[in-house]
Amino acid sequence: MPERIRILLADDHAVLRDGMRDLLSREPDLEVVGEAGTGLRAVELCEQLHPDVALMDIVMPGINGIEATRRIKRSSPAIAVLILSAYDDDRYVLGLLEAGAAGYLLKSARGEELVRAIRAVNAGESVLHPSVTARLLARAVRSTREVAVREDVGALTQRELEVLRLAARGMSNKDIANELLLSLPTVKAHLVNVFNKMGVGSRTEAVLRALGKGWLALEDVTPRGESAGGSPDRE
Repeated sequence: MPERIRILLADDHAVLRDGMRDLLSREPDLEVVGEAGTGLRAVELCEQLHPDVALMDIVMPGINGIEATRRIKRSSPAIAVLILSAYDDDRYVLGLLEAGAAGYLLKSARGEELVRAIRAVNAGESVLHPSVTARLLARAVRSTREVAVREDVGALTQRELEVLRLAARGMSNKDIANELLLSLPTVKAHLVNVFNKMGVGSRTEAVLRALGKGWLALEDVTPRGESAGGSPDRE
């Protein structure tokens, strides 16, 4: 039997944590290993327990979810942080991406969506719609890309960069494998190498950092069939 995905729940509402714990306990591959009611406690428990996934609210007493995410990713970059929030606002999502979150869901999401999202971020996937990712990443790097000097991409092989570029377009591992005529395990291995070399834990982090370094262009994060030159606020 495969190892369980170890999860930390961070939300200041105990009733909501109880509901999430009950929901996740029904899944044989998921295990809740800790709960936190504040952002600071979430950071402390991540350092102590080293969960695979931290399920994080934004608004909590003390430090908020964005700052907690930043601290968690600084000390434990391998932990995937998934935001579960009532706030659907580009400013929040952008701050979370910059802090290192692998994705976000609204609290109105169904239980099966949450379970799929946890499995996805644990596998290094991004839980953001590709068009939303493109819009937010474009906004995040717009000012810096105008003045940034392209850094040496020698840390990544040409194949790793190619895989990252396709991942940035929102393609699944299976789609990337078909596109490049590679096996699925090979694509996963390339992404693991990319994450390790860049010191990140998810596609979203890798793409954001690669954009900032000039390794990817804005058109690289635009899903196929959409224009890279349109407004970043376009739906």
